[in-house]
Amino acid sequence: MHSYERLLLENKAWAKEQKSRDPEFFTRLENQQTPEFLWIGCSDSRVPPNQITNTQPGEMFIHRNIANLVVNTDINLLSVLQYAVDVLKVKHVIVCGHYGCGGVKAAMTQKGFGIIDNWLKEIKDVYRMYQDEITAIETEDEKFDHMVELNVREQVFNLAKTTIIQKAWKEEQRPQLHGWVYRLSDGIIKPVCEMDSNSPIDPLYEYDNL
Repeated sequence: MHSYERLLLENKAWAKEQKSRDPEFFTRLENQQTPEFLWIGCSDSRVPPNQITNTQPGEMFIHRNIANLVVNTDINLLSVLQYAVDVLKVKHVIVCGHYGCGGVKAAMTQKGFGIIDNWLKEIKDVYRMYQDEITAIETEDEKFDHMVELNVREQVFNLAKTTIIQKAWKEEQRPQLHGWVYRLSDGIIKPVCEMDSNSPIDPLYEYDNL
């Protein structure tokens, strides 16, 4: 048996188990989608959003990319964000990074990895902004962990700067933005920042005509 065939067999087993426990499970999923959360996370296979938060299908709208970046020119991310905020009316947007993130670690070096270097430039910009602060930290592991947290904070701020969030804050005082970091070694999520419609932001990023 090929490895991918196991996935199909597991899918059938999962579907059968779900239906036996809750005969209306798939009918409910088919007929509505009302998630309260948008999750923007890393593509790392060790950080599955539903499992680490013990949520069920339908509870979270999910977008994942390398190192959980919010890039304001990324049409994929912006499309997900706009649909989640304007159509699904989510109440919370979560940016979740993780300690030990390979994307963050790569961005802290001068080593080239190919086309991904263009994506990692966003993290290099964060590293450059906080380089003195990071350099002052004693151990390499602590520097790495702190950089992961700083990256999450900057991505939350990037969310706050989008016209999508600015408009929703102005009209409906939602969603609340959260920056979290997941630790692989113990499975625990650490909250590192929050922003909402009352959070101070440089007026340069506020739009009067929304």
